Amino acid sequence: MALRHAVLAALLDGEYSGYQLAKTFDVGVANFWHALPQQLYAELTKLEEEGLIAGRQVIQVTRPNKRLFRVTDAGRAALEEFAASVSKPSFIRDDLLVKVQVADRIGTAAVIEELEERACAAEAKIELLGKLLRRLRGDTDEEEFLRRGEKIGPYLTCLRGLAFEREHRDWCMRIAAVLKERQTAHAEQ
Repeated sequence: MALRHAVLAALLDGEYSGYQLAKTFDVGVANFWHALPQQLYAELTKLEEEGLIAGRQVIQVTRPNKRLFRVTDAGRAALEEFAASVSKPSFIRDDLLVKVQVADRIGTAAVIEELEERACAAEAKIELLGKLLRRLRGDTDEEEFLRRGEKIGPYLTCLRGLAFEREHRDWCMRIAAVLKERQTAHAEQ
């Protein structure tokens, strides 16, 4: 998936400025697609040049002017074409796994520390995603929302993000414990 598809998907909900789009990515899209604000601004420029989005200038009296972007019919068609295509399986690409791979040969203290930091970061994301899920479904319980709720896509991607963060937290905690135990056992020998 290209960043372009994630941007087009985010803009389906309405007009956003680059700043608003970056905030939307931070909260709702970051659990499945990471992008820095400068990458988003560059992508907005490309998408507008290709006619997949349209931008308009908004004059503001007390603030700097801003541009708002919306998906065009061509952009919607490109997104529909992408949705109909077959996706390649995802894969893991994480520096931490390389460190764990060699931990028993290069020392474990720094790896254990990073695993514990990652577990804490995952826990914070779990809290954030839980709040977002509650906000998306409002007063409706989850099963009812899944059956009849509107805009189910963001909710479903948040559920995937929540599952990923829980599994990541649990794995980091388990591997840190394994490495600590091995470190202690080696020290006693």
